[in-house]
Amino acid sequence: MIPTDTEFMVGLSGLVSIVTVLFCIALSWWAMQTFRFDLFVKNPKSPQAILLQVFLSIIIGYQIAKFITDYFQWAMLLKWMF
Repeated sequence: MIPTDTEFMVGLSGLVSIVTVLFCIALSWWAMQTFRFDLFVKNPKSPQAILLQVFLSIIIGYQIAKFITDYFQWAMLLKWMF
């Protein structure tokens, strides 16, 4: 079965969204490495502290990626104003 243009564009949009989210999560993990967790947690090298960093990276990265993808979708919708 050969995908139509619409199916291809939907699939491509999904792929771009996945890559954007993963990139933003990796970027937030990298940026979070400079944050001093030892001021807030008892043992910053413990598995719980590392899991907290992972969760925070996912939350922050996802929100940034969601903003980026929403912004580009909104920008694409502006062409319908004129």
